[in-house]
Amino acid sequence: MSEQLIEMVDNSGVVRLTISRPQALNALNSAVIETLEQILVELEGWDDLRAVLITGAGEKSFVAGADISEMQHKTPAEAREFAGKALRTIKRLETLPVPVVALVNGFCLGGGCELALACDWAVASDNAIFGQPEVLLGVIPGFGGTQRLPRRVGPAMALDLCTTGRKLDAQEALRIGLVNQVMSQSELQDYADTLTKQLSGNGPQAVRSAKQAIHDGMDQDLDSALALETGLFALCFAGDEQREGMTAFVEKRKPDF
Repeated sequence: MSEQLIEMVDNSGVVRLTISRPQALNALNSAVIETLEQILVELEGWDDLRAVLITGAGEKSFVAGADISEMQHKTPAEAREFAGKALRTIKRLETLPVPVVALVNGFCLGGGCELALACDWAVASDNAIFGQPEVLLGVIPGFGGTQRLPRRVGPAMALDLCTTGRKLDAQEALRIGLVNQVMSQSELQDYADTLTKQLSGNGPQAVRSAKQAIHDGMDQDLDSALALETGLFALCFAGDEQREGMTAFVEKRKPDF
């Protein structure tokens, strides 16, 4: 199931996950969500994991949303169970200790947008379309959209998108801070390759510590967050990684991490 629904490629610890249901524009159904959770449980055990890049198969769609045909006849209890499973899986993605990046290629709607929001940052192709159109179906976002979206773009914009159901193009997504960069499809592939090289060349524990400092610090007052940073900075000096990095700098060579 993993090979069919989600393709996983490991490049020196930088893992690329491709959701592959192109006939359904990569929509999230129970099987995809279960497969993604299985993969994430596996990745949580990797000591040499450096980053995760997630995208959708083809050029038309990242993830066009949750699978409506699967959801339409659910009872409230079944809907709660379905959303809970998706939330648990997306939380696993969000809390991986390494950078998680969404490569958005086309439709990024509903559950797809919620999946992208759980990533540390997103870049988009110039044909990307974003939105939380659940109200057009008589429901609200159920995979974290009402909570992660306002934290990313502010409550007013989140209310705009979640109550009107309107869609926005890649340039507006860039303007409101939903994505970091916009580029062509070919450039998106180049970006992924460049990012893989960059992350592979950095101190892996330092990268993990940077993510921890930012994520954990955002939920603390400034003084507590600065103390967290200082502690993590000091811990960097407890291992071989800092010595190799600084020695390589002084010796004018690339570090061997």
